[in-house]
Amino acid sequence: MNMRAFTDRDIHLALDGELPEDERAAYQAWLEANPDMKARSQRYAADHAALRNLFADVLEEPVPARLENAVNGEAPKRKLMAQWWRMAAAAALLVAGGLGGYVAGAGGLGGGADSDDQMAQLAIAAHQTFAADKNRPVEVDGTDQAYLTGWLSKRTGLKLIAPDLTSNGFRLLGGRLVPANGSTAALMLYADEQGNRISVYVTTEGTERTKGTYVLSGGGPEAVYWQAKGYGCAIVGTLPPDVLSVVAKDAYKQLLAGAGLTQS
Repeated sequence: MNMRAFTDRDIHLALDGELPEDERAAYQAWLEANPDMKARSQRYAADHAALRNLFADVLEEPVPARLENAVNGEAPKRKLMAQWWRMAAAAALLVAGGLGGYVAGAGGLGGGADSDDQMAQLAIAAHQTFAADKNRPVEVDGTDQAYLTGWLSKRTGLKLIAPDLTSNGFRLLGGRLVPANGSTAALMLYADEQGNRISVYVTTEGTERTKGTYVLSGGGPEAVYWQAKGYGCAIVGTLPPDVLSVVAKDAYKQLLAGAGLTQS
């Protein structure tokens, strides 16, 4: 019997107890044959347990009246959509990257945002999660850039390069995959000698040509972003705005050149 192709989605189904019984033996064999996916499964399981422990007390509390009203259709639709977006973004990043630093920053996501703001919000959330992680900020380190960019390109569908930001004082730490709004984004992390970290978030999302800067309502890292049809990127950091702008423009020019695109 041929083993079907399992995916990351099946890991979540298995952890939630929703993987069909007749597929479990093949799933376990697939994990054993794919050590990287087995390690990911173990990481997700640890995150699941940590999340449950974190909210153990809350799970025993009665449902707040405002949420019952929302379920019964007594809350404004726009407000409900804003709440749904915050919860969905938080859940996606918790699953992808562990609890890390994102639990504290999730409440700053705004609802009802335009698509470019949504991309910037996710880029900032990913930065808050992984730039602060001292143990495992990246999945693949930056010592072999050809392997790193090939790995990220294959999984995002983009032709990626790792911008050389040494002239700006930043060296490449590595990269990882993070959630985008319905797809997957590449996140590349950089650090300077003072320990400041910036991230480069790139995704296939994007419609109209837009550019701008974005900061969460509660403050924190700033995102400098660009979008075009089928392409979006955001450079995120806590540098002074004028310094971050220079670094972002340098990174953006290199990303476009590597992808064979023209600057907007």
